[in-house]
Amino acid sequence: MIAPQPPHVPVLIDEVIAGLAIAGGERHVDATFGAGGYTRAMLDAGARVIAFDRDPDAIREGAPLMAEADGALTLIEAPFSAMASELAARDIDAVDGVTMDIGVSSMQLDRADRGFSFQADGPLDMRMSQSGESAADFVNTADEAAIADVLFHYGEEPRSRRVAKAIVAARPIARTSELAAVVRRALGHRPHDKKDPATRTFQAIRIHLNRELDELAQGLVAAERVLRPGGRLAVVTFHSLEDRIVKRFLRERSGGEPAGSRHRPAIAPSRAPSFEPPARAVRPGEAELARNPRARSATLRVAMRTAAAPWGEGES
Repeated sequence: MIAPQPPHVPVLIDEVIAGLAIAGGERHVDATFGAGGYTRAMLDAGARVIAFDRDPDAIREGAPLMAEADGALTLIEAPFSAMASELAARDIDAVDGVTMDIGVSSMQLDRADRGFSFQADGPLDMRMSQSGESAADFVNTADEAAIADVLFHYGEEPRSRRVAKAIVAARPIARTSELAAVVRRALGHRPHDKKDPATRTFQAIRIHLNRELDELAQGLVAAERVLRPGGRLAVVTFHSLEDRIVKRFLRERSGGEPAGSRHRPAIAPSRAPSFEPPARAVRPGEAELARNPRARSATLRVAMRTAAAPWGEGES
């Protein structure tokens, strides 16, 4: 038995483990290791786990769990989009399950020095891999139109141009508190508002810097490739942009595209479905929401791999 879980318990963990239906000795991928909550639960269920994370902090802090697991856990510092090539490099042809918990981890959000959140002041960073362009680099060098596009497309910010103009006028911006203050001034903010107006801007910049939506699309294709027939894919998303990608992927891969109409004739599927029709989406109940308010927007989708060949990237 693995020691008790760390403070950051992933959302919908019971539902994820139930959806994976782990049998002892199976090999599973935790595509987003984070603080190790899903991995611990998989190990307790008898699985051998290969866990990915592009954040070097997560890999380093997971070392004690790997030692405790006594050979049942492998940690890989890499984005989950690379899971197929990383597994192949270790002579692993197929796995019994892949779990993906999309977005920023609680561990990253709660550390002010990582710069993901405006709840506490810190350097404006937001890099999951701790390398490459930082959030400060982006807001201080990108032109106004580019910033507005990022805020609109990835944050669904309806007043993106106003916020982008305010950001450019306030340069240089080096701290999370500074960026949040700029956005609040641009949009108006009352301390008791239900949602801080800076939320959409921080989400958008984080998604852009870390290529999160591209990573998700590529990760789903990689999971399709490495899952054996009967293997299960479980994906937890936290906002509509992510969930839309997962929902569309599983709908296409399970042959569930609309049947057509007199205006749009049905197109015969050119590929055999690589997934069974997914189970009904699961969302957190009242007890979990009371325990973990961050679970409010979470959605879990689970689907089983068929014996058909993978479709691959860009196919539908």
